[in-house]
Amino acid sequence: MDMLDRARRYLDLNARLIDRLRFEALFGGGPRERVLDVLRCYQNADGGFGNALEPDLRGRGSQPEPVEVAFWILDELDAFDSPMVPAACDYLAQVSAEDGGVPFVLPSVRNMPRAPWWETADDPPGSLVPTASIAALLHKHGSTHPWLAAATAFCWSRIAEIGETNPYEARAVMTFLNLVPDRDRAEAEFARIKEAILATVALDPHATGEAHFPLDFAPEPLRLPLFTQDVLDVHLDALAAAQSEEGGWNGNWLMWTPLVAHEWGGYITVHQLKTLRAYGRLKG
Repeated sequence: MDMLDRARRYLDLNARLIDRLRFEALFGGGPRERVLDVLRCYQNADGGFGNALEPDLRGRGSQPEPVEVAFWILDELDAFDSPMVPAACDYLAQVSAEDGGVPFVLPSVRNMPRAPWWETADDPPGSLVPTASIAALLHKHGSTHPWLAAATAFCWSRIAEIGETNPYEARAVMTFLNLVPDRDRAEAEFARIKEAILATVALDPHATGEAHFPLDFAPEPLRLPLFTQDVLDVHLDALAAAQSEEGGWNGNWLMWTPLVAHEWGGYITVHQLKTLRAYGRLKG
């Protein structure tokens, strides 16, 4: 049984409908419309996304981070022409802080079942996580929504302040710098903070705990030279070898209920297959 067949079996036994349909759309010739139909069910009337699209946020209400999850799915389907996108941007405009960014998480999370790290102050400021990744994907697809200008200015301002960083912020910054149209400015900021970003990366492919590996920062080839090919090859080999006997992959952070382990497993399995294909390690 090859890698895709093993993954399909794992997904059939463990994954959410949306991730099974994503797999079929990306690797089995299935229709993208079915994925979009299911994704719409996670979008709320305010335009935001909730309903455990991000598995660690179990509540029905909208939060900024599930918008990023939705946009990555729309990106992989080349579906940024969907009406879900401007509706989500309208939502982001409603919940943005005065600085132009959206907070990491809104205080309404306190009324939701959630993983223990989803905490916030009463009046949270904008955060590069998830503002930078969301803005980057909108730029990639040529969005002209009014929210994007203020969000982009916020991202440039916050990136200019970075001395030290953490893996989550660094990954969001890399997504932004890789996709934002102003290439001269992106390359200049990348040169300035490259070493700070690399300081957050686990270069040992067998590192344990909540490590962040090169392929987490570069799930597909980047415009910016963050890693050499030999580093990527080591981690691509390790990623392929890490497929479980059941056929899937999962996260290396706390799985705080049995359900989220299944839901993350399906999402991450599709993500890892996409990465392997992006680097020519998987046909299909």
